[in-house]
Amino acid sequence: MTGNPWTRTTRTASRMRPPARPEHLLAPGEVVQSPETHLQYRVERLLGAGGFGQAFLARRIGRSATVPERVCVKVSTRIDGWVREAYFGQVLDGHERAIGVYDAFPLVRADGRVHYFLVLEYAEHGDLSAFLHRGAKGWSETVVRREIAGILDVLRKLHRGQTLHRDLTPVNVFVCAGPRLKLGDFGIVRQQSDARGITAHTMNWMTAPSDILARATPKWQARDDVYQVGQLLGMLIAGDASRRVRTGDVRGFRCSDHLKEIVHRCIGERRKRYESADEMIEALRTRPEPVKPGVIRSLKGVHVTFTGIFTRKRKQVAAAAKRVGAIVHSGPSSKTSVIVRGRPNVLQAAGRDGGLKLMEMRRLREKGHRITVLTEQQFWRLAQRA
Repeated sequence: MTGNPWTRTTRTASRMRPPARPEHLLAPGEVVQSPETHLQYRVERLLGAGGFGQAFLARRIGRSATVPERVCVKVSTRIDGWVREAYFGQVLDGHERAIGVYDAFPLVRADGRVHYFLVLEYAEHGDLSAFLHRGAKGWSETVVRREIAGILDVLRKLHRGQTLHRDLTPVNVFVCAGPRLKLGDFGIVRQQSDARGITAHTMNWMTAPSDILARATPKWQARDDVYQVGQLLGMLIAGDASRRVRTGDVRGFRCSDHLKEIVHRCIGERRKRYESADEMIEALRTRPEPVKPGVIRSLKGVHVTFTGIFTRKRKQVAAAAKRVGAIVHSGPSSKTSVIVRGRPNVLQAAGRDGGLKLMEMRRLREKGHRITVLTEQQFWRLAQRA
């Protein structure tokens, strides 16, 4: 609705004042006719308003083999968003996870103004924000994985075409019969000319990554779309879409450590995020191997880092490693060949195997780096061989 913070977009990093309530562009009972298909639609009530314009529940008049009886009619006075929505309606036509676009046409009103119309699939449960606000219970992990993978499948098609969505918010994901999530609203989608991304001007301040809002990075990339999907995933797990999910919230989620790790990686440090929808889909489908200790013969010349709680002070552990010729690092990197694991800290970001260093180790392994895990006991046996 007009006062919903999820619907506001901004060209700066500052918050905008709530917009003034606009006049309704259509009235209940009004009938609009498409010059394209010649179908008529009778307006019933306002559903909501946002950056595109206004959305109304309507009924199709007459018969149609392709347009259902109940539809959503979106109307705007601006052509730019309408063109993009209509175009992506064709690109994604038939995709089971994209809101269907049945009709698109402009009309000249009696006062001479041009209004731009889209006739869309009606989501009977509304958008995800409203659905969760009404008290819908958090979904099971199996359902959450399936539904987010469905949204990612739409995003994957965009990313493969070098296209970025940039507005994956709870009011642009809709809950259809099932309940089943579908992606809609492509009003600020842009195509990038190369993998470096596009300059970020227009964005939704409630879901845009904080580093982009702060202008720490000027380019929006596929990994920033992934950040927004991570926000949606966290909201589904929590059953709450009223606020942004923070990395500190992940620890308390009621789900598997694997799903916690996926959320943390999506919304955490930018360079460590999944780089595309394809990568995140693979993560949802593939559960990680357990963190098992390996075997090495010597610490001499290895690049080592430490994680967890040890029986001795960390300085003593590092000094022992250096005495036998190891090169000690503060955290995992592409040079790391060994990570020594102490007792897990209960405050780890994403569960027993979800400490920041262990997550980074798995990310590096995915990229082909070979890293061996040692227990503290294994480490001391090797350290005492000098």
